[in-house]
Amino acid sequence: MNYLEIAGTLIGLLYLWFEYKASIWLWPVSVIMPAIYIVIYYQVGLYADSAISIYYLLAGIYGWGMWLRHTPDKGEKPVSGTPSKLLLPMFVVLLVVFVLIGIILKTYTDSTVPWWDSLTTSLSIIAMWMLAHKYVEQWLVWLVVDIVSCGIYISLIPQHYNLTLFISS
Repeated sequence: MNYLEIAGTLIGLLYLWFEYKASIWLWPVSVIMPAIYIVIYYQVGLYADSAISIYYLLAGIYGWGMWLRHTPDKGEKPVSGTPSKLLLPMFVVLLVVFVLIGIILKTYTDSTVPWWDSLTTSLSIIAMWMLAHKYVEQWLVWLVVDIVSCGIYISLIPQHYNLTLFISS
């Protein structure tokens, strides 16, 4: 692990703290953190991860702007539930992005888990947009992303490290 990875991790922890506190400071941090990871992922040849980090950087700028947009008499926009009228459009966007990314990964890469990777990426895109609008359910979406990602990473350990699983006969 190099110093850039350590810095990215520490900044990521700071980001989580600011997000937990619903502090506007999460947005400057959410611009710095993906900028670091763009470099890290590119250096090790993880180009799709580098590309999604570019999205995160841009989403950080967008979210920062959204949180700064408020009227002096109303103050900061409060955390709220996702309006029900947005659920169907969000689901349609999720499906379209999921299918497009899945097809790209299946067709143009040697990904071993293109559809699972596509699912976590498309859910992450939706979650970042929800965070920018202070919709509390974004935490649930991130939870799904984290659970699926853990499954992906665990499933890749044996082939990455050339391990055999011990199965009793």
